[in-house]
Amino acid sequence: MNIGKKIKELRMAKSLTQEELASRCDLSKGFISQVERDLTSPSISTLVDILESLGTNLKDFFNEYEDEKIVFTGDDVFETADEELGYTLEWIVPNAQKNDMEPILLTLEPGGRYKEEEPHEGEEFGYVLSGNVEVHLGSRKHKAKKGECFYYKAKASHFISNPGKVQAKVIWISTPPYF
Repeated sequence: MNIGKKIKELRMAKSLTQEELASRCDLSKGFISQVERDLTSPSISTLVDILESLGTNLKDFFNEYEDEKIVFTGDDVFETADEELGYTLEWIVPNAQKNDMEPILLTLEPGGRYKEEEPHEGEEFGYVLSGNVEVHLGSRKHKAKKGECFYYKAKASHFISNPGKVQAKVIWISTPPYF
């Protein structure tokens, strides 16, 4: 394993300069540069500090293979419902809150709606699997029907409703995770 190269890849993935990483670890920029070029090796405690500053740890850093689950089934789904508002929310990828995006399956009963969300950083995307929905962004409404999608920056209060007479289903994705 090329430790220096891997540290550099992690640093660049976090959009940090060598100077910023060095500052976070109380090290010099020159030392970080030497480590990344494999001209020197950090002590274990220094490596732990560098890795913590990069959001990882020794175990994950040296694990060559990620035990990442790729395919999810119905057994993985976590569901919640709000009978008063008339929706069911299914987290179709467990623990997606730790990822860069969070996909859900939203089922809206006729006349139902999802709770209103406050403005937040990021973007949201949805694909209407069945029925019709209205996407409420601030004071504006946008209609989307089966086979159509929506996409917006979440800069205004927002929610989705079902004005129709049949159940609506939407795959809805938020980045960063927000549901």
